[in-house]
Amino acid sequence: MEPLAKLPPELAPLWQAVHERLSSGRPVSRVRIGPLDAGQQAALADLLGLPRLPGERPSVSLAVLDQVLIESVGVPVRAVVAGLIGPLGDHAGDRERAAAGRDELWAWLAGHPVVRAQPALAPWVGSVQRSGLAGGSVPRTRRELGQALRVLAELPASGVPLPVLADQTLGDTHGLDEGTRCAGLVLRALAAIYDVPSPANAQERRALWERAGVADDELSAVVLAAGLRLEHDDVAARILAVCADAGQAAALTLGQLRAADWTSGPADLWVFENPSVLAVALARFGRRCPPIAITSGWPNSAVILFLQKLGAAGTRLHYHGDFDGEGLRIAAAVVARTSVTPWRMTSADYLRAVAEGPPVGRMSDVPWDAALAAHMTKTGITVPEERVAAELLDEIAG
Repeated sequence: MEPLAKLPPELAPLWQAVHERLSSGRPVSRVRIGPLDAGQQAALADLLGLPRLPGERPSVSLAVLDQVLIESVGVPVRAVVAGLIGPLGDHAGDRERAAAGRDELWAWLAGHPVVRAQPALAPWVGSVQRSGLAGGSVPRTRRELGQALRVLAELPASGVPLPVLADQTLGDTHGLDEGTRCAGLVLRALAAIYDVPSPANAQERRALWERAGVADDELSAVVLAAGLRLEHDDVAARILAVCADAGQAAALTLGQLRAADWTSGPADLWVFENPSVLAVALARFGRRCPPIAITSGWPNSAVILFLQKLGAAGTRLHYHGDFDGEGLRIAAAVVARTSVTPWRMTSADYLRAVAEGPPVGRMSDVPWDAALAAHMTKTGITVPEERVAAELLDEIAG
């Protein structure tokens, strides 16, 4: 702007101070500048028509400055500082928009389907929020959390190696390598799910991955089942049939399950957390044992694959576990990864069975009964699955 060329360079501190205050996004009536040297004071006095020098740190009225500039160069103060320094900002608005963006991000994370499916992730959500934004960026943080949630949605895995899981979920075989931010986020989440400390070294990190069904070998991961006779001729189906006819439990390896291709299964499968329930069922029913499978606590990759295959073949899966903090987290994990439906695991079932027993431990909300965790926290007593096993088996037999 040609009129601005008439303004002396000694007024630069004035324009800089005014630009900063106007960019604050808040109402401004006066601007303090300085320290000014003698030349700068003289230039300011000439501009404002002052009878004496204004001092090293004068306070200038924006209304007066605006009037003087319009009369002298025909341009208001906002246009002057924008032309000399650059566009005015809106720092207050920027802060409000940034705060709104952060609030929206944390609300998205807390309401994500993966988090809702496993409320045990609530402490992880809180720790992520306390850690703040990755690089101060909401989009980057959301992108990185989205990657971690895609991985968590596939866990417990069915025994795939870590690079394969990374490729399937992230499109990058190295996406979950040691030291990557995504691997760190996922491992912290797994620690929250399993209620264990965050892994502190490579050995603990490998153990946590293995617990989540990653990089299991095909022999060590086993699922226990009984009473299943499938119309298939693969190794797993033959083992199940032989054991069912003998009134025994079958132990199927991950390798045997991977080789199975089941298009049909029993109408119903009853899934329990504890092997002792299967022992009771076999002792009671023998060769007439209904279809039962056991997770043996936290499900390994063979358990997850077994349930997924039968669920895909049309079998209705019913799950029951211990009424304690870990038992509910196990149940939520199985529900999140397979088509099982919680069975006899409501508040009413708990309250009907509760008596003297060990403490429930750390509680997490459960997706299928919002009141259950509160009831268990209030009573503080565990109901082990074995206590209600006979009643459950009566219902199955009936």
